[in-house]
Amino acid sequence: MARVAAQLTNFTAGELSPRLDGRNDLSKYPAGCKTLENIVIYPHGAAARRPGTQFIAEVKTSSAKTRLIPFEFSTTQTYILEFGNQYMRVYKDKGQVLSGGSAFEISTPYLTAELFDIKFAQSADVMYITHPSHATRKLSRTGHTAWTLTTVDFTNGPYLDTNTSTTTITASARTVGTGRTFTASASTFVSTDVGRLIRFRDGYAKVTGFTDATIVTVEILKDTGSASASTDWSLGAFSDTTGHPSCVTFFEQRLVFAATLNNPQTIYFSKSGDYENMDANIGGTVADDDAIVYTIASNQVNAIRFLSPTRTLIIGTAGGEFAVYGGGDNDAITPTNIIIKKQSNYGGANVDAVPVANATLFLQRAKRKIRELAYNFDVDGYVAPDLTILAEHITQGGITQMAYQEEPLSIIYAVREDGELVAVTYQRDQQVVAWHRHIFGGSFGTGNAVCESVAVIPTDLDEYEVYVIIKRTINGATKRYVEVLNTFDFTETDNTSFNYLDSQLNYDGVSTTLNGDISNSATTITLTDASSFNSAGKIKINKEIIKYTGKSSNDLTGCTRGENLTTAAAHTSGDTVDQVVETLSGLSHLEGQTVSILADGATHPTKTVSSGAINLDRAAKKVKVGLAYTSLLQTMRIDAGSQNGTSQGKTKRIYEITLRLFETVGVEVGPDLNHMERIPFRSSANPMNEGIAPFTGDKEVEFRGNYDTDGFIVIRQTQPLPLTVLSVYPRLVTNDG
Repeated sequence: MARVAAQLTNFTAGELSPRLDGRNDLSKYPAGCKTLENIVIYPHGAAARRPGTQFIAEVKTSSAKTRLIPFEFSTTQTYILEFGNQYMRVYKDKGQVLSGGSAFEISTPYLTAELFDIKFAQSADVMYITHPSHATRKLSRTGHTAWTLTTVDFTNGPYLDTNTSTTTITASARTVGTGRTFTASASTFVSTDVGRLIRFRDGYAKVTGFTDATIVTVEILKDTGSASASTDWSLGAFSDTTGHPSCVTFFEQRLVFAATLNNPQTIYFSKSGDYENMDANIGGTVADDDAIVYTIASNQVNAIRFLSPTRTLIIGTAGGEFAVYGGGDNDAITPTNIIIKKQSNYGGANVDAVPVANATLFLQRAKRKIRELAYNFDVDGYVAPDLTILAEHITQGGITQMAYQEEPLSIIYAVREDGELVAVTYQRDQQVVAWHRHIFGGSFGTGNAVCESVAVIPTDLDEYEVYVIIKRTINGATKRYVEVLNTFDFTETDNTSFNYLDSQLNYDGVSTTLNGDISNSATTITLTDASSFNSAGKIKINKEIIKYTGKSSNDLTGCTRGENLTTAAAHTSGDTVDQVVETLSGLSHLEGQTVSILADGATHPTKTVSSGAINLDRAAKKVKVGLAYTSLLQTMRIDAGSQNGTSQGKTKRIYEITLRLFETVGVEVGPDLNHMERIPFRSSANPMNEGIAPFTGDKEVEFRGNYDTDGFIVIRQTQPLPLTVLSVYPRLVTNDG
C-alpha cells in the first residue's frame, strides 16, 4: 500500500455538479467541493462560514409574498424598500424607518402577483419604476419619512406610428386647455385610453374622459395649430390599452424604456438630458438630442426582458442579446446614427440583469443558466459563457431574483424558486467562479426556511449590506421577516462579537467603573455612574457575579456576593463593572422556537422562547440569540496515493488530517455526517462559561475513516462560532492491488 500526503490548497471552484464526480481530469476538480452549504468562498481560496442574519422587522402582511428593492440616494443615505400588496415601507441603517412610532408607509398600485415583474432605474433621489400593467411611476425622496410616488407625465410622446388611414380627428378647440373634445370620423378610441397622449397636427393632448369610440374629452397640452379635421395624428405608445413599459434604464443622459405589451420589441429613448421629454420632433427637422423610438427587426417575436448600460446599451430579449451603438467609435447615440446589432442567441428570462465590472450577468430564458455577457476583442463582439456550466445543479428549479454585493468579496446572490439562496463568488480576473448555497435557520412547514427576496445596498463602510426576506413557520403561523446579513468579520479577535445565528437579536449590557475599593463582604457598592443600570439585578466585577436589590444615586444596595457559583473577592477602585442579565425578553418573533445562544463569547445550552423571553443558565453581559444553522463543506473524492495510475475507484483510507484554520473556534471533521469528530480548542485552563480566543494555525486530527473507494472529507460547524478553512492536508494509504 502506498502512503501519501495530499493537499487541498484552495476551494475556488466552489460546489461542483454531481455530474462532475468522474471528471478528476479537470484542473478545477481538486479546488471544488461536493457540498458547500452556508459556506462562502473567498477569492483568495479560503472557505469561511457565512455570517448570520440580524432580525429587523416582520413584513406588513406575512401571508403575502413581498419584495425588497434598493434605493441609493447618496453614498451615506441608502435605503431598502419593502414592496408588498399596494404598499411600500422603508429600511435604513439596519432598522425600519418609523413615523409617529409606526412603520412609515406609502401606497402603491402594485399587487402581490406583480411585485417581481417591477423594473426600476434610479438617478439621485428619483427612481423610475415600470410595470407593463401600470403607468410609469416616479418615486421621490426628500427625507427619511418624506417619500412620494407619482405617475410620470411624459412630454409629447412617445407615439405609435402616424395614422395612415383615412380616419380624421377634429378638435373642438386648438388652444391649450381642459374640457376639449376630439372627434374621430371612425371608431378609434376605447375606454382604457384615458390618460393616453394623442398627437394632433402641431400639438398634442391627453385623454381625460371617454364618451364612445369616436369621442373623447382631452386636455390640450400644446396648441395644435388648427382644430379642423385632419388625418395627421397618432396615438400614444404608453397606455392601459397598449400596455406600459416593462423595462427602464439610463444611458448616455437619456432615460430609456422598452417593451410595452403591444410593442414588446420597441425601445424608447428620451431627449438627451431631459428624462421625461419624449418629443421625437415628428414632422420637423430632427436634432441629435431628440427622443428616439426604435423597433428591433427580427424574424421572431423577441420581447425585451432587460436593459443593461455598459460600454454600450445591452438589450436582453427572449430570443437573444443585442448591443446598441452610436454608429462610429464611441459616438453618442442620436436619432440618425443609432445601430442595434445582435450579439448572441441565448435569450433572457424576465429578471433584471446584474452589471459586474465590464460584464453583464443575465439569467437565460429557462431561468437555470446565468451567463456572463462581455465584450471580447478576439471576436470583436460580445460573448456569453455559462457561469453555471460546472454547477448546473445549483439553479435547480429556476432563479427568480439576483443581486450583487461588490464589497468585500464580489458575490452575486440569487434566489431560487424553492427558496434556497445560492451565490457565486465572482472574480473573473482571478479565475474564481465559486458557487455556494445558503439555507437559513428555522423551518417553513416540514422543510427549510424559505428565502423569497434579496437586495443589496452600498455603504461607506467596508462592505455592502445584503437584505433578505425569510419565510418561516413560527409558533404555528407563517411569518415573513426582513433580515440583514451581518458583516464579514475579518479580524475575529473579540469572541463576544461573533454573529453566526439567523434572525438574531443582541443584548449588550451597560458598563461603568467601581468608585472606591470594596471588600469581599461589602453589601453596598458605589459606581462611577449608575444611571443606566437597572434598579435591581446583577453585576459582574472581574469574575464575580453580585446580586443587588436596590439603587440609590450611584450606590447599588442589598448586595449578595459570589452569585452563580462565583467567589466573593475584594475589588479595586476603577475596576470595570458590567450589568449582566439572566432573563432576555423581546424575542416574540421567535416565539416557540428552540434558539441557540452565545453568552459572553461562549456557547450556551439551547432554550425555547416562551412569551417572548428566555431564561439563561448563567448571567451574561453580551448575549446573541437566534436560530442555529449548519455550515458544511465536503470535498470531492481524493485523487492521490496511487503508484499505478489514478487512485479513483481504489480502496483507500485517510488516517490523519491537518486542517489549516484561520480565526476558528469549534469545528467537526470526519468521513461522513455519521462519523464526525469535534476538534478540541478549549483546554482545562479555560473556564466553560467564558469564550476562548479564535485559533489560527494547524490542527492535526486523527481521521476515523474506514477503507473505502471514495476518500471524502467532511467539515462541519454547528455552533454559533467562526470557521475559516484555508487548506486541508490529508494523509492516506491507497491499495493498488
